[in-house]
Amino acid sequence: MFRSPQRGVRRRAAGALAAVGVLVTGGTVGGLALPAAHASSHREAPLIAGDPAVDNTDVYAFVSPDNPETVTIISNWYGVQAAYGGPNFYPWAADANYDINIDNDGNGKPDVSYRITFATDDRRDGSTFLYNNGPVTSLTDENLLFRQNYTVSVSHGVGDWRPIGTGQAAPSYVGPASMPDYNALRTQATEQLAGGGTVYVGGAEDPFYLDLRVFDLLYGGDLSEVGTDTLAGFNVNTVVLQVPKKDLALKNDATRNPVIGVWSDTERKSLQLSPGAAKPVGEPVQVSRLGNPLVNEVVVPAGLKDAFNGISPSADAGIPEVVARVTDPELPKLLEAIYKIPAPAGPRNDLVEIFLTGIAKNAPTLDGSRPPIQADLNSQVLNADVKAETFRPSEMLRLNMSVPVTASPERLGVLAGDLQGFPNGRRLTDDVLDIALQAMVGAAQSGTLVDALAAGDAVDSNDAKFSEVFPYVALPSRGMTEGGVSADGVAPAASSQRGEDGGMSWMPVAAGGIGAAALIGGGVWLFMRRRAAAPGRLVP
Repeated sequence: MFRSPQRGVRRRAAGALAAVGVLVTGGTVGGLALPAAHASSHREAPLIAGDPAVDNTDVYAFVSPDNPETVTIISNWYGVQAAYGGPNFYPWAADANYDINIDNDGNGKPDVSYRITFATDDRRDGSTFLYNNGPVTSLTDENLLFRQNYTVSVSHGVGDWRPIGTGQAAPSYVGPASMPDYNALRTQATEQLAGGGTVYVGGAEDPFYLDLRVFDLLYGGDLSEVGTDTLAGFNVNTVVLQVPKKDLALKNDATRNPVIGVWSDTERKSLQLSPGAAKPVGEPVQVSRLGNPLVNEVVVPAGLKDAFNGISPSADAGIPEVVARVTDPELPKLLEAIYKIPAPAGPRNDLVEIFLTGIAKNAPTLDGSRPPIQADLNSQVLNADVKAETFRPSEMLRLNMSVPVTASPERLGVLAGDLQGFPNGRRLTDDVLDIALQAMVGAAQSGTLVDALAAGDAVDSNDAKFSEVFPYVALPSRGMTEGGVSADGVAPAASSQRGEDGGMSWMPVAAGGIGAAALIGGGVWLFMRRRAAAPGRLVP
């Protein structure tokens, strides 16, 4: 049942909308095809598929279970990292701005932003191909030849960036011989922030879990192709930020103004390429963006995916083509065609609440009608100091910080009556794919699960266990090997096994590369402008 966190009134269960991820074919380098990448927002649009180091993959936001006066925001980049991905592994981009944004007044613009930037300390000096030349037992170990230092800065919506923390990022996980105790490295890469808060920057096992055979006409057309966690064995680069609620709330008052909206983005300079070099030039351009999981994959049409990555949430409601994909989505029609489950009639104002406004009894639907999910949960209009005239429907992950931490989290979140779950923020354990399928066929507004899709993709939890304390994410995986998955990042003897049917024998391969360069007269000057992601490209 749906309980209003402010009034304590029982309401019908309302679900969440995430959409399923989409398989995107990689680009080419020198005529060689790159492997495909997939899942959540892993390479969801053509341009960002060629620049994985700055590709946002997932955002999570939840009240910290072990420190409930704080909120934890996890933002991941550079998805589909295969274990043992040497010799280059998966560095952060030193010419990029990795941003985590908070909108607490509902106008679709950031009121608080945290920016993580990097500086590279490459000690190889052109003399070796190795990332490390011996076991690495600490971040200052002389055997660690490639290092990256980070700075965390904060802004309050006017570009007033102020450094509040520095540290050294935990390196990419090379393997148990090189890094026998990655947990020790993770501890050293965790720093306290000025004014309160904690940050971890480094590697982690990818916490997103699902069966990607959803794209074989939705699990084979009869739900026969389910039960395999396709992302088992892959890693990501992660920033785990934990800050006091008051630092995020409007007027620093989390009691009067408990609802925030969260999204991350990446800005990058254009790259001027020449043989053996890539020089950043010009002003930074936003090239990637992520709030709710899976939005850009199947809600936004193919022709607008790159542009969507380049705009602010405040522009979303002004794009008729994007709005039309929320009010009249494609996925329910596909489910109806394959499984004969009737697609709910439009306009889908339930999805407008989930995507663009947050859930509230007085949430402003785009057509002026009464919001179909009649409960007060996670719209900024619930904040006492928000002005209705400045509220702007916009896509972001919304969190009501006043909802108590759930003692026993339900993987289906709000659909299962667990108000701390997705779409009220997103926890690591929330099964957003199964929630997505249910919400798309109307469970959010009916309050009833659709039996035909009750089993979902039969992947109900992550292959690696999460920690109960900061930074919560699992240690990097050693990948898929004969006999199962090893996902602890510590030592082979502690590996967890997977594959009840006798195990699987394959090794994941990560996508990479930045696109093809054209050779002209022995030199190459390729400007990767990303200007195609400018807001103007979305205007019809």
